Amino acid sequence: IKLGVSFWWWIASITIVYLHGLVQKIPRLSLTTSNHLKASLSVRRSSFISIPDADGTVEESDYVVVGSGIGGLSCAALLAYYGYSVTVVESHYLPGGVAHTFEKNGFKFDAGPSLWNGMATRPFNPLREILEIIGEGESLKFSHYDGWVMHTPDGSFKFTVGERQFEPILEKFGGPNILTEWKQLNDILEPIKFLAGAVPPLTLRSDVGVILTLLPHLGKLLRGAPVASKVEGSFSALSSTVVHDPFLRNWLDFLCFALSGLPADGTIAAATAYTMRDLHQRGARLDYPLGGSGAVVDALIRGVTKGGKGRLLLSSHVERILVEGGRAVGVQLRGTRRRILRAKRAVISNASIWDTTRLLPEEALTEPQREARMNTPMTGSFVHLHLGIDATGLPADLESHYSVVNSWDPIDAPQNHVIISIPSVLDPSLAPAGCHTIHAYAAANEPFELYANYTDNAQYQALKAERCEFLWKAIERSIPDVRQRVKVTMEGSPITHARFNRRYKGSYGPAIRAGEAKFPYPRTEIPGLFVCGDSVFPGIGVPAVAASGANCASSTVSVFKHLEMLNKLYEIKNEK
Repeated sequence: IKLGVSFWWWIASITIVYLHGLVQKIPRLSLTTSNHLKASLSVRRSSFISIPDADGTVEESDYVVVGSGIGGLSCAALLAYYGYSVTVVESHYLPGGVAHTFEKNGFKFDAGPSLWNGMATRPFNPLREILEIIGEGESLKFSHYDGWVMHTPDGSFKFTVGERQFEPILEKFGGPNILTEWKQLNDILEPIKFLAGAVPPLTLRSDVGVILTLLPHLGKLLRGAPVASKVEGSFSALSSTVVHDPFLRNWLDFLCFALSGLPADGTIAAATAYTMRDLHQRGARLDYPLGGSGAVVDALIRGVTKGGKGRLLLSSHVERILVEGGRAVGVQLRGTRRRILRAKRAVISNASIWDTTRLLPEEALTEPQREARMNTPMTGSFVHLHLGIDATGLPADLESHYSVVNSWDPIDAPQNHVIISIPSVLDPSLAPAGCHTIHAYAAANEPFELYANYTDNAQYQALKAERCEFLWKAIERSIPDVRQRVKVTMEGSPITHARFNRRYKGSYGPAIRAGEAKFPYPRTEIPGLFVCGDSVFPGIGVPAVAASGANCASSTVSVFKHLEMLNKLYEIKNEK
């Protein structure tokens, strides 16, 4: 749920970018191990993936992209579309970053994203638009569903997307004024929704060329200017003026946390406004990619490698970003031969702000600059439970998604909010016949520090099992005998998340609170170094990081190439 809906955070922030001076001054970037997923995993290999031979040669391409997450692959695919050579370097033996898919004993598991929207249902999100541009829009197939089950302190219910589908739930759990407050809130949000959606996602770039790409949408931006101050504030500052019912306030806090990893008082108002529009509009539905998130990753990789312009190197750990004469010029890989990959045009980091900073040589940043980046506030980490189970006798109407909230206050407390995905309900190919694949996790609320000092493996495994127990109990709310059905069990901690997803302290991402700070943009103060991903505008979430990748790619090419790409996108939209 967290990763899918945050496309709207990106849309919401577009207006802020314009109204706060993007076209005048481009902001710069204020730049142990578990036993989980060992050699028993089946590694997905494809003909378009290159495995380095570490021959010690110096290689050159127009761009080097560090990391093959959705943001990095989106950026690389567009750069290849623009006609440039690009090398994507991935430390893991599987591509996709947090969105990778892995397999064990015939069960296929998504490492991260569980809820997708805007992929097959209009309006398309930025990721789907990128896939359209690179010719992969129709290569993916999707299963569709209408919502998820909530287990809350007030009771259990099915949250169904679509127009007026939520009102019976509000009436059941809320007070006598809840529907009036709901209507008043939606009335307040209407102009904000309009302003937040005034600009198509792929139009942005981080230089003055944005004047030309935004020009066709200037009228809409000016029309929404009167509510601009509300757009960038927190959602609670907006909703608290009309919402007083406890259930509705709690629900909105949950929705914000699922969207951004922060409660309502830290989530940008327009992000939640547009999420609500998406969930409650007529004809709304949710999408799941057949083949799991790995199918989306593979489609992006095909875009990177089309025409021989791009390649992906797996199991290739970047030791440092090379900076010569104050300019980023390439990367050095870890290994005895210290393989060098040089970038003629730019180095692009898809790593987090903390990991990117650690890759830069000491002389590239002043001590205050380095300290500021490393002190960027971060959300908590994850605990994961991946299960393969025997599905014999389970109800035919088993839902594909569940969300468990043990306490409303505070919503972001550790061991509180659990997301449960059973994607094999939507795509049976993800599990052996008669079985299901389950991924239960708690995101942005597990303290890394609990695990950091464990050196004894037995003690670490015991702690991990203890901290994952609440995930088992959450699943038992819907499948009471799940422990007796298990065929495959993998428990993951923040250490696991940090290792396999190459995330500093296993963090979900930056905890940048609305009204207090803003996400930086792709262009950094180091010439030749650009950034994309969830540490960059517009922030956390699959479509959001795809948008950051598009913004980054377009910011490194001429505005005329960018305009040609936008013209093609408009033609594709008109055709469909």
